[in-house]
Amino acid sequence: MRPFSYQRATDPDMAVQALSAAAAANKPLTQASAQPLAGGTTLIDLMKLDVMRPAAIVDINPLAQGWSEISPGRENLRLGALAKMSDVAAHDEIQRNYPVIANSLKLAASAQLRNMATLGGNVMQRTRCSYFRDVSYENCNKRNPGSGCAAMDGINRMHAVLGISDQCIATYPGDFAQALIALDATVEVTGKSGTRSMPFAELHKAPGNTPEIETTLQPGELISAFLISGRWPRSVYLKARDRQSYEFALSSTAVALDVQDGTIRDARVALGGVATVPWRAREAEAQLKGQKFDDGLAQRAADAAFAEAKGRQHNSFKIALGKRVVARALQQAVMMEI
Repeated sequence: MRPFSYQRATDPDMAVQALSAAAAANKPLTQASAQPLAGGTTLIDLMKLDVMRPAAIVDINPLAQGWSEISPGRENLRLGALAKMSDVAAHDEIQRNYPVIANSLKLAASAQLRNMATLGGNVMQRTRCSYFRDVSYENCNKRNPGSGCAAMDGINRMHAVLGISDQCIATYPGDFAQALIALDATVEVTGKSGTRSMPFAELHKAPGNTPEIETTLQPGELISAFLISGRWPRSVYLKARDRQSYEFALSSTAVALDVQDGTIRDARVALGGVATVPWRAREAEAQLKGQKFDDGLAQRAADAAFAEAKGRQHNSFKIALGKRVVARALQQAVMMEI
C-alpha cells in the first residue's frame, strides 16, 4: 500500500471540503486524490492491490450520527448512507415491508463484512473484474483509460451481457443496488452546493467510451441517504452463484409486485450479476403489468429481460441462467403470503 495522509471529518462541510481537493486533479472521481472512508471494505482492499492510489483518506464515520438513520414511515422509507448493512437487513420493518432490501443485504457478503460495510459504500463498490483488480494487466480501460479491455478476449465468465460497450464488459458486483433501482429509489447527495436528490437509476453510468467514469457524482459529493416511496411487502431478491455463501452473483433478480385479485397491477424487475450497472428490466415489467400470472407469463417476462443480451466466449451461459432466475423470482413473489 502506498503512503497516504489521513483526515477525520467531524461534519459534512469538512468532509466535502476535504474531498473537493480532487477537483483540481481533473480526474474521474474513482481516481481522485482524496477518497472517503466509511467501512473501508472496498477501498482498503483496492489500495492494497495498488488499484486505487489516493494521496489522502477522509474518514467520514463521525457523520454517522446524522447519516445512519433507518426511518420507515407510513408510506416511505429513508435509509442513511452510513447505516450498516447488517442493521438494515435485521430491521423488523425492512423485513416486513421491504424484504427485497433485507434479502439483498443478507446475501451480499459475510456477516463480518456486513457489520462493517455501509449502504453508501456498498452501492459505490467497484467491479470484481480480475483484469481490473490485477495491475499486472495493463489493458484495462477502467484503470488505464485507452489501454483496451483484456476481458474481451480473455477469461470473461463473470462478465456482463447487458449494458456493455466495446470499451468494457466489467460487471457491476453489488446486490443492494438492484433492490434500490427496482423500487425507484431516490438518492440524496451532499456536496459544495448543499443537498440535491436524483433518481438512483441516474447514479451509475454505463461504460460507453468512458468506463473509468462510473457514477454521476461530482468531486466532493457524498451520498447521504436513500429514499423509497411506498411499501413493497411482495418483493423478492434471488441470487444464483457458484457457492451458497460469500460469493458474487452469476445472476440475480430483484422483483417487487403489486397484485390485486390475481392481476399484476405493477411490477418492478431489476437484474444483477449480468450487467455493467444496476439494471432495470423495463421490457420484462411491460410484459407483466395488467396480466394474470402463470408460468408462461414468467417465461415471457424473462425472455424480454434478456432480449438485448450479448454473450461472449465464456459468459453466454448467463443469458439462459438469468432467464431462469427471473422466472423463479417472479414465481416466488406471486406465491408470497402477505
